[in-house]
Amino acid sequence: MKSYDYIIAGGGSSGCVLANRLVTAGKSVLLLEAGPPDNTPYIHIPATFVKVLGTRRTFMYATEPEPGANNRVLLVPQGRTLGGGSSVNAMIYIRGQAEDYDTWRDLGCEGWGYEDVLPVFRRSEDNEVLADDYHGTRGPLKVSEPRFRHPISAAFVRAAQQAGLAYSHDFNGARQDGVGFYQTTTVNARRGSTAATYLKTVRRSPLLEIATECIATKILLENGAAAGLAYRRRDGSMFEARAKEEVILCAGALATPKILMLSGIGPGEMLAQLGITVVRDLPGVGENFQDHIAVSVYGITDRPISLKDQDKGLKAVVNGLRYLFGRSGLLSSNVVESGGFIDTSGCGRPDIQIHVTPTLVGDATRGQMEGHGVSINPCILRPVSRGKVSLRSDRVEDPIHFVGNNLVAQEDVDTLVRGIKLSRAILAAPAMKALGFRELAPRHEKSSDADFEAHARANAKTVYHPAGTCRMGRDELSVVDNRLRVQGIPRLRIADASIMPTLVSGNTNAPCIMIAERCADFLLSRS
Repeated sequence: MKSYDYIIAGGGSSGCVLANRLVTAGKSVLLLEAGPPDNTPYIHIPATFVKVLGTRRTFMYATEPEPGANNRVLLVPQGRTLGGGSSVNAMIYIRGQAEDYDTWRDLGCEGWGYEDVLPVFRRSEDNEVLADDYHGTRGPLKVSEPRFRHPISAAFVRAAQQAGLAYSHDFNGARQDGVGFYQTTTVNARRGSTAATYLKTVRRSPLLEIATECIATKILLENGAAAGLAYRRRDGSMFEARAKEEVILCAGALATPKILMLSGIGPGEMLAQLGITVVRDLPGVGENFQDHIAVSVYGITDRPISLKDQDKGLKAVVNGLRYLFGRSGLLSSNVVESGGFIDTSGCGRPDIQIHVTPTLVGDATRGQMEGHGVSINPCILRPVSRGKVSLRSDRVEDPIHFVGNNLVAQEDVDTLVRGIKLSRAILAAPAMKALGFRELAPRHEKSSDADFEAHARANAKTVYHPAGTCRMGRDELSVVDNRLRVQGIPRLRIADASIMPTLVSGNTNAPCIMIAERCADFLLSRS
């Protein structure tokens, strides 16, 4: 059994950050990643990330039939490679709203208010164009302006202003409201994942061992404290590693609670029924699941201007040559280039985020549709609905029992209906009509709230931002404290989206990086 100062389970957005900070501080680290290395060009060329989804570099988690979505099974792809979500996502750099973190603080998570986390966001960031009280320029994480702006993405931004919305040049500044183009975690027209930024600088260090295609099977415990990890390699061989200081789980909001429960840490009654020895009865493990839910408003045009067929024939050759020789053109795009944040309820802060895709696309189960068009995707920023993750058996090979419960709260459906109405108004604005767009779904004859609700329930999809299943707090359902220590299990911490008490108002990659930075501070006793 080899020994390391720290063992990190999960080489994704958070795990790579922690590996960097710990190794740089002179600590020995074992970084375990369930998937293969990030060594496919489809990861590093921004526009080709869609070709990674559904491959062995992603987990495809499936919910139970969703009562709020016409009993459909929703798929939630998650990264399964070095860099994790930051290697397979759309590279959008969003932190959320100041109120999100102040809510965490007010829920009992001292030290996690906006004034506490903003310096950490700034420290991690190397922004290409912004340098002010909200943005840093010396961090490992590269944040860039769009290298390519698709005509449809640009038309959306103009149309949204014609519909009465304000333009924003910075969704991470003093206010989140407005429409515009997203900044991305890219550098020199290549993806800037945490594997390509944080991990790259320490990859050759003798203090770091990276074990890919290794699945954590159990936390090793001695006298009730975490002492190491058991893991299985791809060939089925089993290994154990000892942590001289601590074990940190960074496997994500769907895998981290599974590791805990397989180790006897979780809801005692459920674990006992599965024949798992209960080490620590923590009823909150697996509870509080949250995700961003979206639905598409589709526009169609007779003009061949969308992304459809751009990866075929001569078009693919031209796009490839432009990227190869100039790092320009369509392949330098993150695809989801534009969008916005809008307050549709008058609550005083955006409750809807819009992602725009310049093509007709469904979800993980329904790919590209016929014809040229646009998908305007409003999503609920702060869902009220809550789901649950639990075990089916005591075997690591078996999938989790995943109850999403998305859209079970009528409040969430009402928010999505407001988002549909707004998206239809933008689609009908002059800038979109100038490109020949007309509404495809929901159709014009469908104009009542009941019609829009039916459209939402029939077409709702996740935005792949699972969170909350090992939440931080002080009450009986919290799993970690405000220094990310697992309640009642010394030398064990969690640093990923599972610790979020409530989902942040936007994409979750940047917040996960911030969480890992803070975890490193706690481990290294930095204020």
